[in-house]
Amino acid sequence: MRNLLWPLFLALLLCGCASIGSKQLDHAAALAAVARSTALDCDLPNACAQPSPLRALGDRARAESTAEKPVNYVQIVEGGQDSLLGRINLIRGARSSIDLQTFIYADDDSGYLFLNELVAAARRGVKVRLLVDQLNAPGDIGLLAGLAAAHANFEMRLYNPTFGRARTSALQYVAGIVLHFRRFNQRMHSKMLAVDGVVAFTGGRNIEDDYFDWSPVYDFRDRDAVLAGPEVGRMERVFEAFWNSERSVPLVRLADVAGDLLANNGPPPRMPLAQEHRSPRVLALSEAASDQADIAKRLVAGARAVDVQFIGDGPRKQTQPAGDNPGRTTNGLRELVEGARNSVLLQTPYLVLSKDARKMFRAMHQRHDPPKVTVSTNSLASTDAIPVYALSFKYKRRYLHELGFGIFELKPHPLDVPVDLDATGAGEQAPTAPIDAEANGFFGSAPDRPRLRSEASRFPGLGSASGGKLARLSTHGVRVGLHAKSMVIDGNIGIIGSHNFDPRSDRYNTESVLVFRDTELAQRLQAAILRDTAPENSWLIARRPRSAVSHFNGQMTQLFENLPLFDLWPFRYATSYALNEGCDPVPPEDPRFQACWSPVGDFPEVDISFKVFATRVLTAFGAGLAPIL
Repeated sequence: MRNLLWPLFLALLLCGCASIGSKQLDHAAALAAVARSTALDCDLPNACAQPSPLRALGDRARAESTAEKPVNYVQIVEGGQDSLLGRINLIRGARSSIDLQTFIYADDDSGYLFLNELVAAARRGVKVRLLVDQLNAPGDIGLLAGLAAAHANFEMRLYNPTFGRARTSALQYVAGIVLHFRRFNQRMHSKMLAVDGVVAFTGGRNIEDDYFDWSPVYDFRDRDAVLAGPEVGRMERVFEAFWNSERSVPLVRLADVAGDLLANNGPPPRMPLAQEHRSPRVLALSEAASDQADIAKRLVAGARAVDVQFIGDGPRKQTQPAGDNPGRTTNGLRELVEGARNSVLLQTPYLVLSKDARKMFRAMHQRHDPPKVTVSTNSLASTDAIPVYALSFKYKRRYLHELGFGIFELKPHPLDVPVDLDATGAGEQAPTAPIDAEANGFFGSAPDRPRLRSEASRFPGLGSASGGKLARLSTHGVRVGLHAKSMVIDGNIGIIGSHNFDPRSDRYNTESVLVFRDTELAQRLQAAILRDTAPENSWLIARRPRSAVSHFNGQMTQLFENLPLFDLWPFRYATSYALNEGCDPVPPEDPRFQACWSPVGDFPEVDISFKVFATRVLTAFGAGLAPIL
């Protein structure tokens, strides 16, 4: 089989994708080093850090901590704009170090805003390290070449560049799947921003407009947590393991970035972005991020001192043989879930369970007094991953009947979720002409181009299947998709992180979660998730209305869902329900259910189109994709 793949590999070489030599890489590194400024804009010990309520919270936690009794504060961050404001404020408050790790770093407004703030911090004396998964890093090679020489205090590395390059071409993408399937699928999905080793953000958000309510088309309903205290040290140790991994490659050691440096005899002659070239919303948010009273009110006032633990996979998870230990994060989550006595409230964008997870939930459901399991996830109308939804759709009977889940699927236009629709800019006239990068300086604003660059469309094997596109709707407006990965166990343990509770998170990706044990904070998280499942925000998934053939239909559904192929049974066990006006949201087992809830179809608000057909096809033939979804 591999002999048949060599022509593809040779095609890669012939198309100019081969790496350059080590001497050329050394020369490129030397050019960047010569151009890299060592001048500082500040000579104060605190690097002229601005006052930051978030950074001050870290000082407070450290002052209250002892070796025997560490004190850690945690705050939940629901809104995208709050998350962006807090991050920028925290970067400006950094005194010695900033470490940023992310799966996606887009070259859009939020991405350029962060770059300017990070380089500004480096120029005032802060050590800045930026680590991005290679598959999802900025695609502008000239920009990366400039970043390689931005400042002596700024360093950027890309994780797992399979072909030794910053940019992956379409042909390389195919070759990666065919020739290096396992390694190409091993992505760094962990996310964190840590400042001075005392305060950090962690959760589900990447660095991209969609995660901060800045897309006029599609925005993610996501969630972060602020952590302040000694536990940030554990987070930093995990970051160090990634930073020092052989898979984390400096920009100057990547063939295409080095080639750009060699071609230009150094980095592009670009200066920092001038204020007049920033977009109005970037200017407005930049100003708001310096409003200390507002930041304190939004992000610090509700912080609580709690028992907390950061659990993070390291890069060694991906060097183990396939099928071995799935990693600290997955094992830690499994232990917590198995210990549930009363309830598990789970929020995940992609409801596809691994074999081990199904076994665990099945055993829990078979207990004498099983805990109630409620799941908040995406509908076909809201998801950014049609192949993943198709597998979720295939196993609805299993989830409802065998595992005892209560499932709620987010509507594409929910009425009451923490997404700032005003911030999206929907309805405003967007510029159509690309912005001159040279005129805009080193980190010029990105051209406005409609696109969907979600996590799901960036995983190997998923982008081509979903096309990175959304199902066409019969309704209009800014669409919201769920991206939060959170859990509440027994009403007193809260979990926020990057783990999607799916096979890919179990085996392929590196993940991280923050676990806190505090009833009040866990109840806040629970209320936020239950708000997403409210009838105005989500459809309830339940068994179809009973009929004379219900039993037969259930048996046929079970038969076909166990087939890896040819799941062609047209009548599904479950469907979507909407609450009737004037009714209480009673559960499916209540005798009043059929009177209060009305079935609205398998794919409500989705226009009958190729996407629906594709979902049906993937339901029938896509079971083999489950391990990588």
